[in-house]
Amino acid sequence: MTMDISNTRKLFPILDQEIYGKPLVYLDNAATTQKPRQVIEALSDYYLTQNSNIHRGAHYLAAKSTEDYEQCRHRVQEFINARHSHEIVFTRGTTESINLVAYSFCQEFLKEGDEIIISGMEHHSDIVPWQLACGRHKAKLKVIPFSDEGILDLETFRGLLNDKTRIVAVNHVSNTLGTINPIKEIVETAHAHNIPVLVDGAQAVSHMPVDIQSLGCDFYCFSGHKMYGPMGVGVLYGREDLLDKMPPYQGGGEMIKDVTFEKTTYNELPFKFEAGTPSVGDVVALRYAIDFMQETGIENIAAHEQSLTRYATERMMEISGMHIYGTAPDKTSVISFLIGNAHPYDTGTLLDKLGIAVRTGHHCTQPIMDRYGIPGTVRASFAVYNTREEVDTLIAALNRIAPMLM
Repeated sequence: MTMDISNTRKLFPILDQEIYGKPLVYLDNAATTQKPRQVIEALSDYYLTQNSNIHRGAHYLAAKSTEDYEQCRHRVQEFINARHSHEIVFTRGTTESINLVAYSFCQEFLKEGDEIIISGMEHHSDIVPWQLACGRHKAKLKVIPFSDEGILDLETFRGLLNDKTRIVAVNHVSNTLGTINPIKEIVETAHAHNIPVLVDGAQAVSHMPVDIQSLGCDFYCFSGHKMYGPMGVGVLYGREDLLDKMPPYQGGGEMIKDVTFEKTTYNELPFKFEAGTPSVGDVVALRYAIDFMQETGIENIAAHEQSLTRYATERMMEISGMHIYGTAPDKTSVISFLIGNAHPYDTGTLLDKLGIAVRTGHHCTQPIMDRYGIPGTVRASFAVYNTREEVDTLIAALNRIAPMLM
């Protein structure tokens, strides 16, 4: 199957506009992807025609909303090849998914003197929750280092594992460096010591096929808004036997089976972890985002984005003063860079005036910036609707502004 990018772009109405009199070139996809028309229409249609709370209404709208909500759960299960639909928990996003595990898993399994391992290239959302857990339980956080190229040191990782290690948390793809981490190898290494692994998949699911059973991980987290879906919905995959042992993350409606003032018994999976009214419309619309990716072809998306990344990298390295951070041979469509000693905000501001949207700053990965001794980077990130012509526009803009910044 081949892709027709011009037809794909027509599905994204936001792209057809000008910024400061220039055609919009949207290269901030690692922060959030734009939404195809069918996702927008699905969300609008939900509120126009069927808005209702789910699971506990006897009327038509409640039944229809419940059916659509649960259909999306099955759709997600198929999308990532999980064994059971009840291993799919809906959250507000990757951040809440990780916080849920960091709280509930550690409440059950972490004790004083235990250890948690994360990597040095994690997003703050996969650092701070584990720090909080370690603080609550008087445990210790250990960190896997990475090379100048942005490659995890797996030899050091093996040395960190011991009988005090309770869980390993690592991202599938670095949101700053673009590195695709060897998750299957990490999982196999940890499982040899009977240690579970959580994977932050926020930057992976829209860029490559994800097969949970093949990866073998115990938890996998991602957000709808980074995969052409709406903001306000995320996914936690959790292995059934672990989720069963973990206490609820929040208390309230839906997560209960029976409540008295003396005792509460909890609902079955996945509802034990879905307290309160969820963002039903966002979940319903997420199914259309998954449909869009699968109809386009995940392999086609990956090939297109990798081609753009290679082309952009080659062209950018021709620019005087250019330095790219994250040069691992196995990486996705993220390019973090600096021009000379220019502050990333100055570069980003000038690009914005030329209609080019990029991200600037530490990208919620301050330890990476500390590792390189820099305040932040400019980050250009690609999605299925980006084109070579847009890369050329970026290169022309960088060539124009580089002399101003040097």
